[in-house]
Amino acid sequence: MVHDQTTIPFRYPTPDTPPSVAADSKANVFSTPVPAIQILPVAPKPVQPKQESPISPINRQVQLHSKARIEIVLPTKNQREAAAAALRQPDGSAYIPVTPPVPQYQQQAHHFAALNHHDAARGSTLEGEKRTPSQAPSAFQKAAIAIELPSAAKFNKDKYMVVADEPDEPKNLSLKKRKRDDLDGDDLYGESLDMRQRADAALNELRLFLHNVFHAEDHALAQRSANDVVLVIADNEATLTAATQSKAQTLLAKAISLNCYKRVPLDHLLRLLRLSEGALEQAESLDIKIDESWGAAEIDQWLQQLPALEIAMRAARTSLRMMCGGREDKQLYPEDMIEQCLNLCKRLIDGIVIPIVELRSTQHSAELFRAISSSKKKIVALFTDCQKLLSLMSTLISKVDTSDTVTNTLEFAASRLIFMETANAEKESVLDTQKFDGLRLVAMDMLSQIFLLNPSQRQGIFDEILTSLEKLPLGRRARTFKLIDGNSIQPVSALIMRLVQTSAGKGDEREGRGRGGILAEDGKELNGDRQHTAPETFTIQDEDHAAAQHSTAIQELDSMATSLMDIAKANASYVVKFIVNRALKSTKSGDTPYRNLLDLFVEDFTTCLDNPDWPAAELLLRLLMVMMVNLVENDKSGVPAKNMALELLGSMGAAISKLRGHVRKVASSLDARDADELGMFLSDLAASALELKLRPEHMVAWTGPYRATLEYLESRFSEDPHLASAISFIVSDWGTKICAGYDSYEDDSRERDHELGRLAYRLREMIRDRRWLSDQYSFKNVSSVQAKLSYSIILLRSQLCEAFSAILNILLNSMASDQPTVRSRSLKSINQVLETDPSILDGDSVVVQLILRCSNDSSTQVRDSALGLMGKCIGMRPALEERMTETVVDRFSDAGPGVRKRAMKLAKDIYLRNNNRALRSAIANGLLHRVQDPEESVRDLARQVVEEIWFAPFHSGETSTASQISLAEHVSLMVQTVKQGNVANVLDKVLQTLLAPESKSAQASTEVCTKLVASMFDLVDNVDSNDPSAPSGRDVLQVLMIFAKAEASLFTFEQLRLLKPHITSISSSEDLAVSRAVVVIYRRVLPQLSSAHAQFLADVRKELLPVVSKVTRALLDDVMACLWIISTLLETSEHLARLVLSSLAAIQKLRILSQREPLDERKIRQFDRYSLIVGMAGKHCNLDSHLEMFKKGFPKFSGDTASKLMVDVVVPFAAPSQPSDMRKAALDSVGLVCQASPRNYVSANIYTTFQQVFDDQDPVLETMILRSLKEFLFAEEKRSEQTSEAPAINGAKPDKKRELTVIGGTNYDDVASATTHRFLREITRIATSTQDDHAFLAVEVLASINRQGLVHPKETGVTFITLETSSNPRISELAFLEHKSLHAKHETVVEREYVKAIQSAFAYQRDIVKDPRGATTNPFNPKLHLLMEVLKISKSKNRQKFLEKFCTQVDFDLSKLDTGEELPPHVQYSRFIIENLAYFEYVTVGELHCIVSAMEKLVTSTGANVAQVIESEVFQVRMDAGDELVPSQAQQPAEPEGQPTPSAEPAPAQPDSAVELSRLRQLTAGSMILLALWEVRSYLRRLYGMGTARRESKGKLQSKDLLKTPVKVQGVTGDKLWDEMGSILTSLADRERMMATCKALVELMNVDKEFLVPVEEEDDMDLEGAEGDDGLLGSGGEDEGGEQQQQQQHQQVRGRKRKAQQGGGVNGGGGGGGPGPKKKRARSGSQPPRKRGRPRKQSGEALAAKEMDPDAGFDDGEWF
Repeated sequence: MVHDQTTIPFRYPTPDTPPSVAADSKANVFSTPVPAIQILPVAPKPVQPKQESPISPINRQVQLHSKARIEIVLPTKNQREAAAAALRQPDGSAYIPVTPPVPQYQQQAHHFAALNHHDAARGSTLEGEKRTPSQAPSAFQKAAIAIELPSAAKFNKDKYMVVADEPDEPKNLSLKKRKRDDLDGDDLYGESLDMRQRADAALNELRLFLHNVFHAEDHALAQRSANDVVLVIADNEATLTAATQSKAQTLLAKAISLNCYKRVPLDHLLRLLRLSEGALEQAESLDIKIDESWGAAEIDQWLQQLPALEIAMRAARTSLRMMCGGREDKQLYPEDMIEQCLNLCKRLIDGIVIPIVELRSTQHSAELFRAISSSKKKIVALFTDCQKLLSLMSTLISKVDTSDTVTNTLEFAASRLIFMETANAEKESVLDTQKFDGLRLVAMDMLSQIFLLNPSQRQGIFDEILTSLEKLPLGRRARTFKLIDGNSIQPVSALIMRLVQTSAGKGDEREGRGRGGILAEDGKELNGDRQHTAPETFTIQDEDHAAAQHSTAIQELDSMATSLMDIAKANASYVVKFIVNRALKSTKSGDTPYRNLLDLFVEDFTTCLDNPDWPAAELLLRLLMVMMVNLVENDKSGVPAKNMALELLGSMGAAISKLRGHVRKVASSLDARDADELGMFLSDLAASALELKLRPEHMVAWTGPYRATLEYLESRFSEDPHLASAISFIVSDWGTKICAGYDSYEDDSRERDHELGRLAYRLREMIRDRRWLSDQYSFKNVSSVQAKLSYSIILLRSQLCEAFSAILNILLNSMASDQPTVRSRSLKSINQVLETDPSILDGDSVVVQLILRCSNDSSTQVRDSALGLMGKCIGMRPALEERMTETVVDRFSDAGPGVRKRAMKLAKDIYLRNNNRALRSAIANGLLHRVQDPEESVRDLARQVVEEIWFAPFHSGETSTASQISLAEHVSLMVQTVKQGNVANVLDKVLQTLLAPESKSAQASTEVCTKLVASMFDLVDNVDSNDPSAPSGRDVLQVLMIFAKAEASLFTFEQLRLLKPHITSISSSEDLAVSRAVVVIYRRVLPQLSSAHAQFLADVRKELLPVVSKVTRALLDDVMACLWIISTLLETSEHLARLVLSSLAAIQKLRILSQREPLDERKIRQFDRYSLIVGMAGKHCNLDSHLEMFKKGFPKFSGDTASKLMVDVVVPFAAPSQPSDMRKAALDSVGLVCQASPRNYVSANIYTTFQQVFDDQDPVLETMILRSLKEFLFAEEKRSEQTSEAPAINGAKPDKKRELTVIGGTNYDDVASATTHRFLREITRIATSTQDDHAFLAVEVLASINRQGLVHPKETGVTFITLETSSNPRISELAFLEHKSLHAKHETVVEREYVKAIQSAFAYQRDIVKDPRGATTNPFNPKLHLLMEVLKISKSKNRQKFLEKFCTQVDFDLSKLDTGEELPPHVQYSRFIIENLAYFEYVTVGELHCIVSAMEKLVTSTGANVAQVIESEVFQVRMDAGDELVPSQAQQPAEPEGQPTPSAEPAPAQPDSAVELSRLRQLTAGSMILLALWEVRSYLRRLYGMGTARRESKGKLQSKDLLKTPVKVQGVTGDKLWDEMGSILTSLADRERMMATCKALVELMNVDKEFLVPVEEEDDMDLEGAEGDDGLLGSGGEDEGGEQQQQQQHQQVRGRKRKAQQGGGVNGGGGGGGPGPKKKRARSGSQPPRKRGRPRKQSGEALAAKEMDPDAGFDDGEWF
């Protein structure tokens, strides 16, 4: 076989890869096939004596037109043996040649011609080739592999390029600048003659200006009058005008920038300085402070001072400009003038800036606000001058050493400006916010300079900033600091990052060498931190020296860079810890803003993460990440702390993921935009960094990403001097990376180590002098794209980004947390990450599996979050639809309404996007079932979604072929859904709602449904098949039946004619479903026809009449209805009357026969059929017009209706004497007749018969009656609704007013009311006696009675609350809906019955459900949870009242406790209540505190009495009349040393075994109840983090806190409580258990075990006086001395005494009392009570934060 166009790797030979055989060698083309292991000998080549052809592993560039041809022929056995022999030749001449493979990229036009050419070449060379001896003559046909390459003439080496295995560092990007001897060392910019000329020109211009100024000064002083240049002020002192000051500043700045300022004569500068002094002195006399009480007049006077103030500000700026020029003449830095400038700044800020910024248009300051606002332009100019003045002050402290006073004053002023509160809206402030932001930025610069130059003040600066955070605004107005990329952050975020960056740099030594002594010559005290020491000395002095002694160079760099980065890290750590610890103690909605501020900071830091201007963002985020990881992994961390940590980790993970995606995108497009040497290098580095394969030497390369980033920042430094801190930080970071890389190498590479040595020297100099790099080296221009990519590469190899997988794993693991809120939070955090990097979902993703698992979580919140995340996942990866749809549909039946609605909305989107028939059918089926949801909002949404997916897409009314095909497919889908989903009844209701006149889309929906019906009629004759796209006619008829029930007008007469054949064969049809569907369609649609179709109607009647005696009961119902409709249309019903009359006559004969002898089976079956015909006729037909005919047949009948005759004839067969089957048939028949003629219900013979049935309590017969009542009541309900909703016809008024004399207002309300009251007790009995379908039928009847208001709400309310606890979901759901409706309408009435309802529910659970426990397990769910769900409608106060009343049901009178049964009834009832209270989901914190307090009051009051009785009767603890202990129980003296000290509590005496067993059981039962209640109290406190110590609830919660939703503590489950409750209930098993239980109660009342404190913790207890300890159960009020306290410290454990006075709850709560006088109560007097004390408790968050070592957790390397 021959393979052409085969791509084979090829690499052009390099010095490391020797070239292969020449392309034109014959050895490269095999003309004769040979064995794979053998080669023909070839002639030697003089060019390359060594014949070898190595295979290159890497191929980057390929030849465009190369072609290859391979021939493969399978070898024979002989050929393989010959090849093996050749390999064994001793001369080793046999070898396997491997030709250099050449790939190809293009097809040539003459492909086959080329192949023919190669074939000819093979033929010509075949004869000249030699064969080895092992080859047989037929070798041409034997196996071989031949590879043909193009001829040498077509091979061009120029088309190939050598690509290195790894990118090499570019060598030509950075060049060292040449030294020029004529350059002034200080002249940084004077490299050219042009610069010198400009400097000379600037100097001459300044000199000329000063000459003119001085001349004008002399003239003004001589004339004592001002001129355009100079003003004369008090004391004949001259000063410059404002315009002249501005010009002077401009010329000075120009001279300073061009380095010619030092050549200005000193006396000229001093004279100019003196000219400014006068204006500053004059300003000190001005009263410039604005007062809030000022009016318009005072403002006018104040405005008149502004010109003088402006001159003073500009004079100060001129003076400061001269001081900042860098000259070392001491006379230019007068302390008094610096102090004057400082005072001016202070007065401006305190007197003008702050009052104006804080000024609001309030009632007291409205006049001042208007007056100042009218001069807004002057105010803006004043603020601009102030901003410039502060900027120069900032420059001054950076250039000149000043005193502590100056520094401290400026620091305080800057802090005030930074944290000043601005107006919420622009109209509320005199100035725009942006105008003030300029001042704020200058203040930030000033604080940064102070921070840099004064290390000892750094801690104070940070403290000032962090403690002022509470003043910061939140929301949009918080972010006013603009970044270069257009984003905005908080100014304080920028300040913190700038300070951290600043701390990683050193003060510029070159700049500070000559200024140290300027102000110190006279012994002035300077800032201690600014005392300049001698410059550091280093061993390494140049690059060559560094290369030779690379180890020393690295050490010198390490000592400098590492210390700086450690300082920066320590500062960042301090900030992060401060904010996080404050955030742990606050909430997003709390009073303190730290939790929200933390979110803002993280957002700001992530915004700046990839911005090279803010490298400190990565450090802050890294430290924050480590702290958050510790919080998540710390088991003692509380749920809020873990949620906060997960939220922030999600934000950081998303930022890292976004960065990775950006790098991937930019690196792939960089070749096209910046295809230069640097761009290619960065692109390769980025690819390696993304795979975490980047080598350290490439990261720290001299022309690598660090250098490119620095060059970009340096190029912008002149425009933004604030970049100095970023440059310092990156240089120090670069240095630490060089040192770390050097230390990490284990091998020796001389060239590498030399290069690292040179780098170390360069970085050391760059740290010492920020301008060293620009002075010594040049670099190509770096674009912003390249700079950002360079910095991103640095970030990708940072510890933060490399921890991305760890962050993701933490988020994924948290999805399996045992705390629902943590699981929910982790889902939301995962969502943040997915939004930035959807590739996490690709493949067999564990993320998808975890999300699917969370969708079945026990927590509603988690399931809701999981569904939201699934929607996002499907949006990002549509391929996940099919995998997730099943889970989404399963959530349609979720317990949470919100989850159900979210699932339906998500399913709608999936349905509309997906064409999979099975998937669509499953979604539609689930949605249709939700139309019957108990939640109204869910029902409405389900109907809406069904309309949107099934009908709305066809509203356009298109009639194209495509739309017809789509319609047919939709019909098939609907048929399939109805067939598989059992949704016929639901779809009926949906269609009725959709087509109702009040529906907005009724008309469009009607048109769509008409088309659907027409389309379905094309399929009614289809035979059954397995093809879902071709539904069978039987299934189509089922759907048509649903449409007919919903709206008959959708059908036409012609369509009915198509169904006639099915009517003809109805009697013989074996498919009853088809027959019934056709009859139902006729029953619904025939009333639309007119008498014009009489023949068709007559034919139908002719077909239906004969089958009356044959069809089933369900079909007979529809057949009889059709016959009556036809009779009505044809206006003749004699045939039906004769049918009924004959049936009645037959029944009468059977009655006569039954009186003589019992009827046989055949007669009974006949009666069953006759009675059914009579019943159906009575239900559907009004035969009163044929009354005379009936009377002729029954002469003795004296009634006035045919229905009365029917029931009178049939009802005797319902007598108890008749067989059960006949009674059932008779009751069924009577019930059918009574449905249509309800007056018969109140006939004596009917209701007495019914009553007899109820008395017999025969479920089968009762079902017949209940079914009849249900149909009647449902019909009345429907009739009532139709009457109330019926609009007036053509606008006319109704002919007759509704009857309002009875409850419902319909014709048979009196019958309904009478019948309901007569049988209500029996119906209720049936509903609450079982849980089967019989009971559900009774519940349906009760529900209808309740909806119509036929009885008082309290009559049914208790029943519905009881039935809510049923384990039958149909019964409980219906009862819940009716209870909810009752509560909404009659809340006050129903509330009175709740106690009775709870008792009834307990009896129902005990007797019917056979489970008296108060909750169900897996998960724990209280049986009264639906009652609590209904109570959510009420106000919180009403719920609290209910809970208190609920809790009091547990209380008891000890003397009346019935203990006759094995488990006393009240104990069972109490357990039912207590377990419900334990597992309720409380809505608010107030309710939770209410029920816990109620429990504690009850235990305090009732428990005190029970414990007292137990002590007196069981343990014989008594007191005499003087309240002194009897000797046997008195406090014993201290035991000798070595003996245990007696307990502080009186040890109970030996129990009295003579106590009666009945009395002991009574005491034990009371103890069981109280112990169980206390267990639940403690469980609730632990579950909701309320603390179990009794002092925890001492503080009164605020109202807003009481309305919050309580949050559960992680790890607290109900399993232990459930087991404990079960254990308590076994206390009556034997006498020993009973004694132990009584003792446990006494101990509970004496000692709070939850507050036991070990001896070693006593020293840590915060002792408090008894008067301050008003705990939950009270405390002793005695005051004890310290001696007793010390004596008790010898105890091994501590117990707190519990106040147990009779009725002695803290809030006076009382309880039942047992017998026995109060004097018997000896517990509190058995010993002097000790002083109260409690350990200092901390929250879980505080503990977690405390346990973190201040330095541990921030050791990045250790954690990573």
